[in-house]
Amino acid sequence: MATLFVIKNCDTCRKARQALDEKGLPYQVHDLREDGLSAALLEHILERVPVMEAINRRSTTWRNLPEEDKQDIDANKARALLMANPTLLKRPLLDTGDEIRVGYRDGDYDDLKG
Repeated sequence: MATLFVIKNCDTCRKARQALDEKGLPYQVHDLREDGLSAALLEHILERVPVMEAINRRSTTWRNLPEEDKQDIDANKARALLMANPTLLKRPLLDTGDEIRVGYRDGDYDDLKG
C-alpha cells in the first residue's frame, strides 16, 4: 500500500489525496505534523530523494528559521534540520514502494495503477 506524507492543512496535499481517491488507489496517510518523522523514515525517503531537494524552501517553517540555520547547508545539516522540523519536508510525498514522488501537480498520478 502506498503512503502519502502530508500536512493536513496544505492545499497541494488535499489535491493529491483527491487525485488518489478519484483513481480509487489505496493509500495510507502520514501527517508529518501529527505523526512526526523518525530517523529511519527520513533515511528511507532520502534513499530515493536527494536531501537538498527534500527541503521545502517555500514553507513557512523555512521562512521562520533563523538565518544562520539557512546558511551553508550540507547533507548533514539538512538531515538535522529535517529531523528537528518535519514540516520542512517537501510535500506531498507519495511513497509507492517502488519510488517516491515529491510534490503534486494535476496529472502527476495519472500513470498510477491500483
